[in-house]
Amino acid sequence: MAQNVASAPAPSLRQEPASSKSPERRSPPFRHTYGAVDLGTNNCRLLIARPFDGGFTVVDAFSRIVRLGEGLSHSGALSDAAMDRAVGALAICADKLRRRNVSLSRSVATEACRRARNGEAFVERVKRETGIVLDIIEPQEEARLAVLGCHKLLEPGDGPALIFDIGGGSTELVLVDQDAGAPKIRSWWSAPWGVVSLTESEGKVALEGPDRLKAYRRMRERARRAFASFASTLPSDAPGIRLLGTSGTVTTLASVHLALPAYDRRAVDGLHVPVNAMQRISTMIAEMGHEERAALPCIGRDRADLVVAGCAILEAIVEIWPAKTLGVADRGIREGILRSLMARDGHAL
Repeated sequence: MAQNVASAPAPSLRQEPASSKSPERRSPPFRHTYGAVDLGTNNCRLLIARPFDGGFTVVDAFSRIVRLGEGLSHSGALSDAAMDRAVGALAICADKLRRRNVSLSRSVATEACRRARNGEAFVERVKRETGIVLDIIEPQEEARLAVLGCHKLLEPGDGPALIFDIGGGSTELVLVDQDAGAPKIRSWWSAPWGVVSLTESEGKVALEGPDRLKAYRRMRERARRAFASFASTLPSDAPGIRLLGTSGTVTTLASVHLALPAYDRRAVDGLHVPVNAMQRISTMIAEMGHEERAALPCIGRDRADLVVAGCAILEAIVEIWPAKTLGVADRGIREGILRSLMARDGHAL
């Protein structure tokens, strides 16, 4: 598991302090600015923040759909076009890190780079062309960061909680207990299906054809089988179970549930939606054709071809963990990185 890796393209990169001072005597808040880059199978995201009042305040952010893993399931390699898109987005991230005088950052890459035979070569290209040092993290570290970034949105309660992250190339499931403070991870699972890989497993013709509901059911069954071993370890009679999702799928479906005219993070982040409502929306979206999905303001053309696979994965998750409500988090790995970096500098979060 890759941990404790910090990098920044700025020449003034500060290494982790070697001082033996206690956390209380370290540099005062607001002196340092922190950055987090998350390069996934589908998206490239950046968050820059400073510690503030037991948390942090965002200074700058960036997100772009790059589809780095496009075609990976068939070729086993990152395509030239996909790498070009990702490098272009990362160059913007590098520029923002420099202009914001970020003193400590961490940049991670996930499933696409883990699986691709040219993943390491791509990381070298990114370093050469942008100055960003990507850390290809293992699924366990990906799950840890996602939990650290969003666990504060869990509903209050005494029962166990399942936190999940539907990515582009994989889905991470984490069972946690939460007493006081940070949750304790009891077990975790990484399934090789995300919205990109599962969509490519069916193909566009099947998903947009007259039998698209059959294709949807096949995807849901693939996801269910991928979760089966993990499901067998879950408590079957635990009262008060809770469910929290951090991914574009859950934020998109929550936006549809609210009938938002445009995506609004303030309305979605921290929302709790009845699971049966999310299931109805999933079925409705699966029944739609591409143009109908694209016409929904919070889906649009960028997500219209991938959201169906996300719905299939979500339905498989609620089947193995039948909570009454689903918590929605528009936060995850980037926030987990920031909290880790700030905590190492002695900030109480």
